[in-house]
Amino acid sequence: MVTTILWFRRDLRLSDHPALIEATRAARGGGSVVPVFCLDERLWNPAGANRRAFLVGCLRALDADSGGHLIIRAGDPVRVLPALAEEVGAAEVFVSADFAPYGAARDRAVETALAAAGRSLRRVGSPFAVDPGTVRSGSGEPYKVFTPYSKAWAAHGWPRPRPATASVPWAARVPTDGIPLVPVSGARLPEPGEAAAKRAARRFWDIHLDRYDEQRNDPGADATSRLSPYLKWGCLHPRQLLHKLGAATAERAFRSELCWREFYADVLHHRPETARQAFASRMAGIEVDGRGTAPRFDAWREGRTGYPIVDAGMRQLVAEGWMHNRVRMLVASFLVKDLHLDWTRGARHFMQHLVDGDLASNQHGWQWVAGTGTDAAPFFRIFNPVTQGERFDPRGTYVRRWVPELAAVPDRYVHHPWDDPNGPPAGYHAPMVDHAEEREEALRRYAVVRRL
Repeated sequence: MVTTILWFRRDLRLSDHPALIEATRAARGGGSVVPVFCLDERLWNPAGANRRAFLVGCLRALDADSGGHLIIRAGDPVRVLPALAEEVGAAEVFVSADFAPYGAARDRAVETALAAAGRSLRRVGSPFAVDPGTVRSGSGEPYKVFTPYSKAWAAHGWPRPRPATASVPWAARVPTDGIPLVPVSGARLPEPGEAAAKRAARRFWDIHLDRYDEQRNDPGADATSRLSPYLKWGCLHPRQLLHKLGAATAERAFRSELCWREFYADVLHHRPETARQAFASRMAGIEVDGRGTAPRFDAWREGRTGYPIVDAGMRQLVAEGWMHNRVRMLVASFLVKDLHLDWTRGARHFMQHLVDGDLASNQHGWQWVAGTGTDAAPFFRIFNPVTQGERFDPRGTYVRRWVPELAAVPDRYVHHPWDDPNGPPAGYHAPMVDHAEEREEALRRYAVVRRL
């Protein structure tokens, strides 16, 4: 009888799980599969309460789905996995490949430790439709621009998703450290787990997909998929979404959004330093404010800037651990180009709150806005928070939802309440900066690095 280990990470589901399929196949002749999740302090401690709470919920759901057989072991995976393999007599540990900087290095160390004891780490599948590093340009170089990457990504394609493995022989009576208590987050988080992910996907398909291209930039409509937390933890695999999409305009738009996630993972795979440093080295030298900026940063993160759509976004982030993508760009632009603060400060704040916090997508999304990244928006594209609000939230639906002080302000003035003849509502802050002046200052700083 053969015992195998399935090491769960960002693949907390049972359907369309290649590593689970192979682990089950290897446990032939009456063998068993030991499902384990390792609570790694290197990943657990930096995660905010929202991401930890959602993860614990997903682990509880996975444990229930596997008949209560999920094993939790706390500690360094380089020590934990070889010890568990010795304990249960497993010669192979099956995993979904990890391409992130820390994850890839950790897996190499685990592989070495297992090999020293005559055991092996088997990478089967990954959290991506197309693994990072798979597609390259005609010259063999990694892609630096999204559009050509997306064409190569689509041309490469992906296999059809596979159903859940029937009758997995889960191992019984393996000691476990137990699933942690759910951390208190204070945010309204989505329901965790694979079944909840599938329900959320069906709701999106039934209600919003047909008009996704029209409504995805309207934060008041709340018409985006809201599937990013489930993709982050692998409660859904992107294959399960992609194979249902056709050629309609709205479906192409949603496919493109899934591709952006994979593009940024590819970028981080090839350039791991860009998690903390500018992709475009020239832009690393742009002047940013440092000393004495804590009050400005606090006003931004607490939603007290005096610009309604910026404040709405920052308050949504705290309340839901999530923010509409269009608004993510607006609040990022405000921090970098109106307040002249380093993008990494904003990126860290997002990662502390986002339930869907993904290192590659978050860091490179911020770099796109800051003009420091691959495929970046030109630095001189500086979002005006008033005109952007008027364009994408014309009736102030989103703003009023998150900034109730503005509930009675007429639509005409809801994005610039200081112009209301009746005056701004009591309790709402005046604009902390003059956007036109700060735009000119941002362009002045950009002109300096352009001459370098």
